[in-house]
Amino acid sequence: MKNILILGGTRFFGKRLVRLLLDEGFKVTIATRGNTSDEFGDQVERIQLDRNDKTSLMKAVEAGQEWDTVFDNICYSPQAAKDACEVFQGKVRRYILTSTLSVYDPAPRKHKENDVNPYIYPVTLGGKDDFSYGEAKRLAEAVFLQQADFPVAAVRFPIVLGEDDYTGRLEFHIDHIKQGQPIGIPNLKAEMCFISSGEAASFLAWLRKQRVEGAINACSQGVVKLSELIGWIEKETGKKAVIAKQVRDEDKSPLGVPDSWVMDTSKAERLGFEFQPLRAWLPALIGRMSAER
Repeated sequence: MKNILILGGTRFFGKRLVRLLLDEGFKVTIATRGNTSDEFGDQVERIQLDRNDKTSLMKAVEAGQEWDTVFDNICYSPQAAKDACEVFQGKVRRYILTSTLSVYDPAPRKHKENDVNPYIYPVTLGGKDDFSYGEAKRLAEAVFLQQADFPVAAVRFPIVLGEDDYTGRLEFHIDHIKQGQPIGIPNLKAEMCFISSGEAASFLAWLRKQRVEGAINACSQGVVKLSELIGWIEKETGKKAVIAKQVRDEDKSPLGVPDSWVMDTSKAERLGFEFQPLRAWLPALIGRMSAER
């Protein structure tokens, strides 16, 4: 039986990933701070650690323990990446880092992986508070791809959506529109890509079987303009959105971007992964969530 370690697996797509791997018959260990309970009972083993503390990470990963695959959903800095490179040296056959669309800047074109090349990106060490989120993820990728002695793939996800999304990004828009509150969106014409929490988990589970290293983009097929997304919510709520460019910080859309923010997924598609059409699940999700609010 192969050993799988998931750093961060008690909520959202990490939780879904655990279920997929258990269904495939793997021995799964979840490593978190222990602040969030899970539903897996004795089906999984658990490790309690502070991902940002190297000593804690070293103590949690016992000497002699080897892993077929480590999924790292909670690496947010280059220092945390460097610590993992050292702690897991000689202990893992494959490492899959959850990265982000935020490594790219918004632009009126689809980003390809080489637009930000982690193999040559200059490394600067520091904690997550020393950098913006996007820069911290760029640097974490660079550390792993330049310094790890094990194979690493960095999955660049866009914003992940689902009824299990603890960040409440869709709920923000649904509630604001229902209550007639203004929403700050700088560019309604901007196009965005998304992925569902279920598809994100499926992609990670699929990637474990592929012999691919480096960065790889993953998002559902197609894009949607923010104006269209707002229109879907208006249709489901029966209310007209109040869109403004100048609003209080708490009314700024978590999806508000100055320009389009989309990715090219041809690399993953060439490897054989078939992404779901965005329009096959996002309007339906909005409908369900609007009915629940």
